[in-house]
Order: sequence, then C-alpha cells, then structure tokens
Amino acid sequence: MKYLIIGAGPSGLSFANSLMDKGIEDFCVLEMNDTAGGLARSVDVDGTPFDIGGGHFIDVRRPKVNEFLFRFMAQDEFAEFDRITKIRTRDTRIDYPFEANIWQLSVDEEVEHLKAIAAAGCNTGAPMPDNFLEWIPWKLGEKIAADYMLPYNEKIFSVDLRTLGTYWMNKLPDVSFEDTLRSCLMKKPYGSLPGHAKFYYPKKYGSGELWLRLAERLGDRVRYDTQVKDIDLEQKTVNGGEFKAEVIVNTAPWTVFENIGGASEEFIEAVSALKHSSLVVKYLPDVEDEKVNWEYVPSIDEDYHRILYRNTFAAGSKGAWAEINTKRYVEKPGDVAFVSDYAYPLNTIGKPEKIRLILDEAASKGVYGLGRWGEWEHYNSDVVVELAMSLANRLEQ
Repeated sequence: MKYLIIGAGPSGLSFANSLMDKGIEDFCVLEMNDTAGGLARSVDVDGTPFDIGGGHFIDVRRPKVNEFLFRFMAQDEFAEFDRITKIRTRDTRIDYPFEANIWQLSVDEEVEHLKAIAAAGCNTGAPMPDNFLEWIPWKLGEKIAADYMLPYNEKIFSVDLRTLGTYWMNKLPDVSFEDTLRSCLMKKPYGSLPGHAKFYYPKKYGSGELWLRLAERLGDRVRYDTQVKDIDLEQKTVNGGEFKAEVIVNTAPWTVFENIGGASEEFIEAVSALKHSSLVVKYLPDVEDEKVNWEYVPSIDEDYHRILYRNTFAAGSKGAWAEINTKRYVEKPGDVAFVSDYAYPLNTIGKPEKIRLILDEAASKGVYGLGRWGEWEHYNSDVVVELAMSLANRLEQ
C-alpha cells in the first residue's frame, strides 16, 4: 500500500482522513485495540460516558481543527464551556493558576507568597536551573513550590524530578512580582492566564464518540486487534513483512516495538532512553461539584493528582473521575478503574536530542513519527489533529 498508519488514535485517524480528503485511499490503519480512539476512548459506566484516559476536551482556539472535526460531529452536538478549575491547597481551594489567584488566600498567606515570588530566581536574575526540581522554586518561588508545584508534580510523574529537564517550560512567562502584587491589590487575576479557557465537550457522548466517527469513514481500512510488534525502517514493513508500504506513519510509542530493523545503534539507544508514565482513571460515583470542571490536588493524603467532576461537563452524568499515577494506585474491592500503560511522555533531560535523532533518521527512510507518542510530546488531541493535517499536506503537496 502507499501509506501504513500505526495507531487509530486521534493523530492516526486525523491523518488517514486527511489522506481521504485528498483522494488517497491506498492506505491501512493498524490498531491494537478492538475499537478506535486511543487514549481518548470512552465507555459506558452507570449509563453515562466515562473517558478511560482521563478528560479529553477540544480547545475552541483552533478554528481549522474545529472545522475539520465538526464535519464528523456537528458543532451543535458539542456544548461550549468556560473552564473553571481549582487547586486544592491545605484547607481551601483557589482558582488556577496559583500565582494569579493568591489574593484568594488569607492576608498572611498573600504576604508570604509575595515575599517568595519576589525572591524567585526568575525575578532576581539567577541562572535558570537545568532540572525540573530546582526550576520550580526558581520560577514560582519557594512558597508555591512547597504548597503546590513540588508535591503535585511528584504525584503526577512519580519519578525523581531531577531527571526531568526544563526545556519544555521555556514558553511559560516569568511569574512577575509586579503582576502578582497587582492581582492581590485588585482582587482579581492579572497577567498571563492558561489555555483551554474555553473548551468543547459532546452533549450526549464521551469524548470517544468523535474518534469513532472519524474511524467510521475509514471503513475496513482500519484493522483492529492488530498489535505491531516489529518495524523495519529500511524495508518499510511491520510484523515480519506482513504489511509493507511506501510510507509508514507511526503514532504508537516507539518503545512498544520488540524489534526495530534497519536502524542505527544510536537510534536504538535513543529509543531505549525514552521514558513515560502510566495512569489509572478511577470512578468516584458519590463525588460531585456544582461548578468546578476539574481540580488539581497536591496533597499527599490523596492518591489522585487531578479529579474531574464529570457532572459539570458531561450532561446527565454523575460522580467524578480521579486520575492517579499507577505507582501510587492501590486497588480496592469494587473499584471501577481503567489503566493506560502509556499516558504521558516524560520530558527527561536530553530527550529533545534523542527524539530529534529518532524522527530525523526515520523520516530519511520514509517513516514518520506523529502525535503524542510518535513525537514523544505531551500534546492535547486538538494539537495532534493539527499536526496530522499538516503532515498530510506536506507529504501530498
């Protein structure tokens, strides 16, 4: 075939449909599961949708992506929400992001945070550290680091934070003492605020319904229950030559392949150095909130690091979804929980050079990495759709 696509998650499905938009139908999508959607799949729990990989939302800020997706699931099938997220800190909750909302704390707490932000390395001119553990207080001050960012990130990643780099945080603006002081005086957020301020979520379904519809258009070009165990870059084949193509687009984690043929030693070493974390999403049927969409939980007293109140965005739903790193999860009798072995790529020190080597060598042989796992980046679903559309345009100019 002309194209072989590994993985029927958002990136693989979007790439395949972009090919069809160009009149190209000589392709095949290989999917290890019995249904499409990848991390964005949904199942039925208590008669309402449950996103097994955690909350997946569509950002309103990418009009071309939304135009593409609304062809499969009309815009009027989605509800639009103003994002309401909180951080649970000690005995209270404040709005996200922390540094823009410390005015919601007591006056004594405000003063302590302001003193710490003024002394943060990014405000005093201290050189930026090269590991994430030291970067957190450098960027946010010792107080936010201790109360929120250090315990939260230790929970979500469950690795030594000194092994993570800081390159992935470079686009974040410095936490300005002046902006933080102004927000405290004005009693409202001030300065740079996070993305996903507005988002779409299906009115009647879980997030997985969208991806099922993208797969439906592809018909029998998607082969389910097909695990790719090996790949040969030179021959452009998988599973010992069972499938062969002119071009392979890989959206699966490079580390799942038992054998990679036609690759240099440096390529194999780079793949072996890639790290990831795993996630459990657990159903909490008796936990709800009236307004908050999701909440970040740094406290070590809880095993989960984020809790999503699905009744606030999934119509007719009840309960909550708790996201827990698998290293912290202890199964209890009666738990309804789903495990994603591959949840988040870890931004370890030296990863950019390693993934660049992998992507460049593979592309030189007609094999392209795409999406969260193909490019080993923590992309949201709307981002991978945009990347898939771009790659299809590039390969089929």
